[in-house]
Amino acid sequence: MALTFYWYPNCGTCKKAKKWLEENNIDYESIHIVENPPSQEELESLIAKSDLPAKKFFNTSGKKYRELNIKDKIKDANTEEMAKILASDGMLIKRPIVTDGQKVTVGFKEEDYHENWL
Repeated sequence: MALTFYWYPNCGTCKKAKKWLEENNIDYESIHIVENPPSQEELESLIAKSDLPAKKFFNTSGKKYRELNIKDKIKDANTEEMAKILASDGMLIKRPIVTDGQKVTVGFKEEDYHENWL
């Protein structure tokens, strides 16, 4: 089964992840995270399957995150509220996100990819 690879083509981390997937001959379907951001429901599912706190799905180094003062907005938010905020703008989502429908990785660490996707 091919992986789903949510990415932003101008993102350096996404490019590294894409290169790693291709070098390891891993099939994937790429989805432009800004043009086609995951829905609130998809994000809730990804968060649940990732075993990560919902806050880890935010692109905390992004301009939008700072401009919209998301840090304060999510301080006391639950997963559902955070997923709703994330779904509102793909630029708020940490990327890339890779999933096979069971497991989920966020960002790119070669050892995580090796462990999960090989």
